[in-house]
Amino acid sequence: MKKLRYIKLVFAAIFTVAAVTSCMEEDWDDPTGNVYPYGNNSLQETNVVTIAELKDMYSYALIEQTDTARITEDIQIKVRVTGNDIGGNIYNQIAVDDGTGGILICIAQGGLWGYLPVGQEILVSLKDLYIGTYGNQPQIGTPYTSNSGYTSPSRMNRTLWQEHFRLMGAADASQVDTIDFDLDKINDADYMKENCGRLMIARGVTLSQANGERTFAPEKDVQSGNAVNRSVNNSTRLVVRTSTYADFAGTVMPEGKVDLIGIFTRYRDTWQILMRQDGDFKQAE
Repeated sequence: MKKLRYIKLVFAAIFTVAAVTSCMEEDWDDPTGNVYPYGNNSLQETNVVTIAELKDMYSYALIEQTDTARITEDIQIKVRVTGNDIGGNIYNQIAVDDGTGGILICIAQGGLWGYLPVGQEILVSLKDLYIGTYGNQPQIGTPYTSNSGYTSPSRMNRTLWQEHFRLMGAADASQVDTIDFDLDKINDADYMKENCGRLMIARGVTLSQANGERTFAPEKDVQSGNAVNRSVNNSTRLVVRTSTYADFAGTVMPEGKVDLIGIFTRYRDTWQILMRQDGDFKQAE
């Protein structure tokens, strides 16, 4: 835990130095400091579509067993970051939302939270990136083919990512909405399709395996991918998924009624709550 926090402090220091250095270099031509040290400042809003429209355009690539699709149109999305890697539970991805839906963007880089905090608005140029699903969860990246022959969008290299996005003003977390998860629709396929990938909250639920001793993600309980699934309300269709590398992996799960906030992703027909940091779980009021 202490090592992870130390690494985060080092990242923060590097980002701060880089930002200050860049601003100093830009001051001669841009005394206002509006030229950001990350991303592609030359990108302009030209053909913005909503996430809902994007999913409709590439619906054939978002259906199980179909291939990942290259985005050939010169289109963009304008979105806000709702989830990042600040707590160590989301790895090489950010979650974004524009009010019409959410989607994951896969990036081969750590410390994304340093320049893509929750509430940061970004413009993303999608041409020549790829869209598809992993376990039916829509995401954007570059194609990766598994040993079994299944292709899904995976982590684009950081150089490619820097070319494809632009920071739009300062981060404003107050502009990010947390949607109430409808517990009565756990088994509703349309509800899952519409809301997977969004920042949501499940209120007044119980962690089925909480007993005052069990933690979120001990290594001995790993089931796959260095992560542990914990059932919510004794359901097999709604779980909290926690990486063993998360800052709160060793935290004892709270007993009784709790509120769980996170990015509600899916793996096939199972909702997986990816909590972002310690404050994303608390006793229900």
